[in-house]
Amino acid sequence: MILRLILRIKLPYIYKKDMLDCQRNLFSIPDSIHYLNCAYMSPQLKSVEEVGHSSLKRKNAPWEMQIMDFFEPVEKLKALFATLVQAKDANRIAIIPSASYGLSTVARNLPLKAGQEIIVVEGQFPSNVYPWKREADAKGALLKIVSAPIGDNRGENWNTKILDSINENTAAVALGNIHWADGTKFDLLEIRKKTNLYGAWLVIDGTQSVGALPINVEELKPEALVCGGYKWLLGPYSLGMAYFSPVLDHGIPLEENWINRYGSEDFSTLVNYQENYQTGASRYSVGEHSNFQLVPMLTKALEQLIAWDPNEIQNYCIRLIAPYLDELQSMGIFIENEKWRASHLLGLHLPDYMLNKPIQSLLQQNNVFISRRGNAFRISPHLYNSPADMEALVFCFQQIQ
Repeated sequence: MILRLILRIKLPYIYKKDMLDCQRNLFSIPDSIHYLNCAYMSPQLKSVEEVGHSSLKRKNAPWEMQIMDFFEPVEKLKALFATLVQAKDANRIAIIPSASYGLSTVARNLPLKAGQEIIVVEGQFPSNVYPWKREADAKGALLKIVSAPIGDNRGENWNTKILDSINENTAAVALGNIHWADGTKFDLLEIRKKTNLYGAWLVIDGTQSVGALPINVEELKPEALVCGGYKWLLGPYSLGMAYFSPVLDHGIPLEENWINRYGSEDFSTLVNYQENYQTGASRYSVGEHSNFQLVPMLTKALEQLIAWDPNEIQNYCIRLIAPYLDELQSMGIFIENEKWRASHLLGLHLPDYMLNKPIQSLLQQNNVFISRRGNAFRISPHLYNSPADMEALVFCFQQIQ
């Protein structure tokens, strides 16, 4: 029935031999489930699940665990994340439990003065708003929210508004490289150029993009980039990664733990308390970051992402959704121009006539999983999705025309 109703959809793109194809077999997703919701939480790779089981068992025999087990797996994980974000030095990477932990760390160390401004965008994820508001309130500074424009050229106009808001009073611009609710792209290179003119920090929340959308910290040179690990990094909950630039090398961490201090590799001398931290970004890693179960799981996930290549993941998502966009837009649904949105996460802004229709129940009845965030229905596909998933999605919207 779905295929008969979707009449205006273009034929799928032809895949070249060197292109990634659907990787659903690497996940435990039933054929009847149309999970287009990686931005909510990624399903788990079978290989990551296996590593999780074996890692859990390790603590059954703690006498077999060596001092190197506290450090070597962590260094490997940091090196993998450095590769993913194209950082030359893995010593710039820290392990964090959540994006909010990393963002709070940066906010604590921002040299903010009374009267200065911290710029965020409208509808930004709360964990990338609350830390800045706390600092602004404490220092007599202002949290400036750049609102989303209405109408055509929304993404382009929003970027213009952000650039226009940066001036001599700007202390920092904190945002994702895409908007978490609808995938609107922000031109980080141009924002970086403008912040450099005024000595303002650029802080990136990569939780909804890193792993599926390429990023190069050597090119962007942000003061910090933070990522939760359970979405596009395909890792477990409660473990994330962060890049901190040299400007933060002498900052104050959120907590004081033993393993981040100089010489912590020698357990016999831990009572010789150290004033100095480990070098680089290590001072900002969360306590117990050697996490013997989660670190191997996230490591396995990053290995797979690097093998796939975020460029190819993004290209797969482009090929997956492209044949269906005209049909959705023909219903009056607004979808941002391709130049100003990502393809692994995009928002469907519904026309007024659809807003009171039972779309949620239709999605549920057809086992189609997406999220509503703000004013948009958010679609977030990955390599485990196929045209059948997109067909099921479009079918649901066709029923409420």
